[in-house]
Amino acid sequence: MNTPYDVILKPVITEKTMTIAAEGKYTFIVAPDADKTEIGKAVEKLFDVKVIGVNVANYDGKTKRLRNKPGKTASFKKAVVTIDTEGAEASYTGKGGKAVKSGKKYKTSIEEFGFGQ
Repeated sequence: MNTPYDVILKPVITEKTMTIAAEGKYTFIVAPDADKTEIGKAVEKLFDVKVIGVNVANYDGKTKRLRNKPGKTASFKKAVVTIDTEGAEASYTGKGGKAVKSGKKYKTSIEEFGFGQ
């Protein structure tokens, strides 16, 4: 079994990813063999957030030339993870019809890599 550090390789920090980070969507380069459930669990464990959805895209390496010799850049897998940004407490009807509030114990943004500022 892979650890969360094996699944999430690095964040993608570009102008576009910083603008969608305000909406609660964060972009990461992930391991090529990781699936959506592994990525979601890894992000929840590493950053203590609630993951709502995961979108994944595979990128093939591009053909490049260096000193008249062809070569290829590395292939990679990118994941856009949507997290829950609402900080409101959830309430439900408990035993005897009483309203019970459950406090959310996760963060509403990821600040570790300078996201969402």
